[in-house]
Amino acid sequence: MSYEITGKLVARYDIVQRTETFKTREFVIEKTEDINGRSITNYIKFQCVQDKTAMPDRFNLGDEVKVMFNIKGTKWMKDGRENYITNLDAWRMETMKLSGEGTDMPPAGNYSDMPPADVVDDLPF
Repeated sequence: MSYEITGKLVARYDIVQRTETFKTREFVIEKTEDINGRSITNYIKFQCVQDKTAMPDRFNLGDEVKVMFNIKGTKWMKDGRENYITNLDAWRMETMKLSGEGTDMPPAGNYSDMPPADVVDDLPF
């Protein structure tokens, strides 16, 4: 199952080579919400793996970003004890630039494939 969240990029860590064939990288976004008149700030740490580890490089600290991610949980045994870890595995990041900020593209979520009202559609299908 995939999730998404928007927030401000506040930290970006170095790539860590876990094994000869596996690498990870972490980054953090800050998400502030108004809950019952109180401003609550959370810091959410994500993990990128393999070919996605360069993904945070496209953004500057302080940028507002949308992160698409999966929740992954792992269980393992060590010294006779069960251990669990949960990772938020980021697989895509997008900028949340407002319309008119250096782009001629429509803002995300505002795309329409309908022609303008003054265009006559005379196709028979």
